[in-house]
Amino acid sequence: MMYVGYPKLTAAERIQHLPPLNTATITLTPRQALDAAGIKGSLHELRLAVASGGRAVYLAVPARDLNAGSASSLRRVAPGSDTVVIDASTGVVLRQVDRAHALASAAVFGGLAVATDYEGGIDEDAFTHSRALDAHRPLHRVRLADADATLLYISGTTGEVVRDAPRIERFWNYIGAWIHWLYPFRGNIFNAYWTDIVIWLSILGIGLVLTGTAIGIMRWRFTRVYRRGSHSPYHGFVMRWHHILGLLFALITLTWVFSGLMSMNPWKIFDSGAPALNTVAMNGGLLDISSRQASAQQLLAAAPNGVRELHWIRASGQTLVFASMSGGGRPAVFNAESASIYVPDFEALKTNVARLLPDPVVRIEVLTDYDLYYYSREPHTMTGGPEKFLPVWRVVFDNAHATWVYIDPMTGAVLGHTDSTKRLSRWLFAMLHSWDWLPLLERRPLWDIVLILLSLCGTALSLSGVIIGWRRLGRKFKFVTVPG
Repeated sequence: MMYVGYPKLTAAERIQHLPPLNTATITLTPRQALDAAGIKGSLHELRLAVASGGRAVYLAVPARDLNAGSASSLRRVAPGSDTVVIDASTGVVLRQVDRAHALASAAVFGGLAVATDYEGGIDEDAFTHSRALDAHRPLHRVRLADADATLLYISGTTGEVVRDAPRIERFWNYIGAWIHWLYPFRGNIFNAYWTDIVIWLSILGIGLVLTGTAIGIMRWRFTRVYRRGSHSPYHGFVMRWHHILGLLFALITLTWVFSGLMSMNPWKIFDSGAPALNTVAMNGGLLDISSRQASAQQLLAAAPNGVRELHWIRASGQTLVFASMSGGGRPAVFNAESASIYVPDFEALKTNVARLLPDPVVRIEVLTDYDLYYYSREPHTMTGGPEKFLPVWRVVFDNAHATWVYIDPMTGAVLGHTDSTKRLSRWLFAMLHSWDWLPLLERRPLWDIVLILLSLCGTALSLSGVIIGWRRLGRKFKFVTVPG
């Protein structure tokens, strides 16, 4: 799990597999496309990419109002669930993702020279348990005839590729994340009980560690030895080393089991009840696309060559367009109306971020290095994926929850937020479970060496316990007689 994570399609991977946008295949402006789809109101976001069925499409996420016009009730929908897919050339709205559409999306992702094999529609399998995919179910599964025998999962609602799982990831996950997260209990009759199974097995594990440690300490003679000259009473090799390893690594074992329990947020102990950030107020409203704004052709003409996706957002009182290219890094940012390079107004941004919460801002700190709560992990890891850009602003609010908000000063976008309860969760889970401690992460391969050595010791402790238990059960079975 340190080197091969559970399959995911990161933002950088998704952009990497999109073809460059070609103005010849885009005849509609954003406003014309929305009109063709009958979308008149505000949006949460709008994207343009060759992302569905091998065609350039606009992907619009309309704002949904839960309570008749209350601005505070506008909710952010899950990507895919309410996304409207509009052909950028004809204005035709995608109504159904069929086999041919899924194969076309897969062919573009894998490259037109790579053969594809349609394996049917699924709701969920071993590599798609993530709740982030719920809005895209049912999924279409397509296998690529590439060197990695990659499985692609295509959204049943937007036609986009939403997950890739190369053969090496699938293989190592069956003895890694899949078994570690007890995913054999997902997608079957135990699915509804999976959370409870993980929680109660963790609690049982904590109890076993504590009782085993207590017995180990009581049986260890600290000031004198047993008749065989050892501080441990056990003379068998496995028993003696299980006793020694159990004492040496009791604390590490306890923290790993305990932090695994904390990862489940049992009984919602980390739900602080903190109010949601009012990003609508900070951004000066939701995203509105008008006929006055620049066309896709104008934006692409102003952007560098090789743009893979245009992404319209509302940030800090501005309508901006991100132009993303292959290779990662910050996207180019343009003003949506003039198609000119966006120049951030830091003073206006300071005023706007204060609207995120009704509480006063204590200070705004400029971070040029990561801190303990905003830091980068490898994309394949559970907490990795999105690029963590620097510098960022850390906006500290004076409220009961001690809220911190991380802001991208170059765009005004909210990159994340935390409060006292989330910071506690970070220490009790990420730090204790994955050793996400910045001074250690910044000194690789020291982090790797420490984690590998501790994992090997934990493996030895576990195996010795299994051997002892197996032998004990074997002796008991010898006395069991079969009637007749």
